[in-house]
Amino acid sequence: MSWGARAMRDLKRNKALYIMILPVVAFYFIFNYIPMYGATIAFKDYSPRLGIIGSPWVGFKHIIDFLTGPYFWRVFKNTLNISITSLIWGFPAPLILALLINELKSKAFTKISQTITYLPHFISLVVVCGMIRSFTMDTGFINDIVAFFGGTRVTMLNEKDYFVPVYVISGIWQEVGWGSIIYLSALAGIDQELYEAARIDGAGRIRQTMHVTLPGILPTVVILLTLRIGGLVSVGYEKIILLYNESNRETADVISSFVYRRGLAAEGGANQWSYSTAVGLFNSVINFALIITANQISRKVNETSLW
Repeated sequence: MSWGARAMRDLKRNKALYIMILPVVAFYFIFNYIPMYGATIAFKDYSPRLGIIGSPWVGFKHIIDFLTGPYFWRVFKNTLNISITSLIWGFPAPLILALLINELKSKAFTKISQTITYLPHFISLVVVCGMIRSFTMDTGFINDIVAFFGGTRVTMLNEKDYFVPVYVISGIWQEVGWGSIIYLSALAGIDQELYEAARIDGAGRIRQTMHVTLPGILPTVVILLTLRIGGLVSVGYEKIILLYNESNRETADVISSFVYRRGLAAEGGANQWSYSTAVGLFNSVINFALIITANQISRKVNETSLW
């Protein structure tokens, strides 16, 4: 049977499923694939008057200007610094929380714990950043704690050395509960007979976790880690621009905030759409290379991969 015949037979057999997935396919096609044509302005000197087709080609001029410009190393270093720090401290946090919740015996306390840790995810980012600014002021409650232990009060977001810790810790607080949902689902799928066998063999809680729980959710951990590595140089600009200022920009400015300032905020003159698009395209290419590399390494090391 030819490929076309098999596809038609599967289409008739699962017609309802294909109809259900049509809106999802349409969404990604309209909002993700069609706009990719606009990335061609990264290689043009784009002018709204001339349009994408009519604008003259300039090749890799904008990418070269970014790579040789005075801000490249600063924004690239800051992006890696924030991403790697978030990966080291933020990635294990939902896993640890899920393991702790999984060990709770009281269902009521489990629900309360999950609700409390989930709530920050649903708070508007603008509100969260306002809370962070209030908490980290020299009169905020965090400085009250610092002063209680003999420290010096300081407005943390006015100090460049405090920006990354504040960014990472607040990110963990906001997303740790939401991120634990996937791990809790994976934990629920582990065969309970494995725990029973481990208890019969004399394994305590720690050994059960090390030899049953962690191996059982390892594929989930590897896939999420691969996806996280694939976005290593993609630090969203929203939280950055809501928290940074002239005092901490040296350590807070990242690629996405740099693109925002050049492309939308028109820093340095008129809107530089082609230049900012070239920088964003460079960022996407790096992410693509990272996720391909991480996937290949994962496949060779533990035979778990995205594809």
